[in-house]
Amino acid sequence: MTSIDLNADLGEGFGRWQLTDDEQLLSVVTSANVACGFHAGDAATMRRVCEQAAERGVRIGAQVSYRDLAGFGRRAMDVPPAELTAEVAYQIGALEVFARAAGTRVSYVKPHGALYNRVVHDEEQAGAVVDGVLLADATLPVLGLPGSRVLELAAKAGLPAVTEAFADRAYTERGTLVPRGQDGAVVTDPEAVVERSVGLARSGTVTARSGVPVEVRARSLCLHGDTPGAVELARRVRARLEESGIRVEAFV
Repeated sequence: MTSIDLNADLGEGFGRWQLTDDEQLLSVVTSANVACGFHAGDAATMRRVCEQAAERGVRIGAQVSYRDLAGFGRRAMDVPPAELTAEVAYQIGALEVFARAAGTRVSYVKPHGALYNRVVHDEEQAGAVVDGVLLADATLPVLGLPGSRVLELAAKAGLPAVTEAFADRAYTERGTLVPRGQDGAVVTDPEAVVERSVGLARSGTVTARSGVPVEVRARSLCLHGDTPGAVELARRVRARLEESGIRVEAFV
């Protein structure tokens, strides 16, 4: 039977501000990418999400980012490699404290936003991220875009490299994500997202914005927690996947 992991970005709040419906999404997804304080999240939020994830058996991932709270980690930044390595390790370590306190552990690492897109092509920044993971825990899988430099370097370093796809993001013909600043970068039609999810899980293909089929072989499928109606959309995606004979389970 075909299987796929469902992951979502969670813990994206700060102080009294909360963006994602963490509790409800944790009842649907199998992996939680938890913000580690650099693009969103704070100590109390990280602890709460780890406890809720542990209660539901959801795997916890460290969603590491550039230090950019004001820009939600989506602004391009130039960070020296040694500094980025230290900051990646720092974020993983902070989340690991709360994961262990909840009786579980950090199970993987996923870059966020501008850093995620940067390490698709930038070898220096990708290497810094991999070095940060190695510094924190040399057994952690790295989640990223198929064909990205960060996954290539992670595999070379002996880290499990796990591919992911996005049902709610538009793709270019090269298999990369259309930048958020461009029209149509986010797929907003719920039924289209559901159908794309099944296609990605079953055949490993998605239609690019240009209309050309693109191969995107992925072990995990991301649903953005900050999308309007994210909880109901996630439920529809999971239900359709299971109705289509696709098993939904964590990749770790």
